Amino acid sequence: MMQSCDSYRQKNSLFNAMNRFIGAVNNMDQTVMVPSLIRDVPLDEEKAVNDIRATSNGPTTYFSDGDMYSYYVLLKSIRTDIEWGVRQAEERRKDKHGVGALESSRIDSEEKEEDLEKLFRFHLSGLHTVLSKLTGKANTLTNRYKQEIGIGGWGY
Repeated sequence: MMQSCDSYRQKNSLFNAMNRFIGAVNNMDQTVMVPSLIRDVPLDEEKAVNDIRATSNGPTTYFSDGDMYSYYVLLKSIRTDIEWGVRQAEERRKDKHGVGALESSRIDSEEKEEDLEKLFRFHLSGLHTVLSKLTGKANTLTNRYKQEIGIGGWGY
């Protein structure tokens, strides 16, 4: 009985959530051989149909931020941040965008004043939820790519 309880807890650990996400993104990256094919292709077919209906009378901005390519790039970027660390990612962003460390130090000092255990549990829970959703997006993108290029039945 104790072993099944421990395996349940391990299944829901942050470490396993990160591994599932990284595995899903690696699978996506290996499957998507020609990323340019997924530009302007909506990730969720049902959402795309609703967005097209809702914007049929005017210009649409849906494809600019909701296409498969945008998700592909985002998911790979997040995987890199997890694998190489947030500090290195922040340094890359600072170099790109010229953002100073002043804002970061202000946020750090505010967080130090709060209850650290409560703050930790809040962020841990949020991170686990976000990783689960991102893993689902990576799996959806992989499957949609297979459909788009006509290999939907392979690898199941």
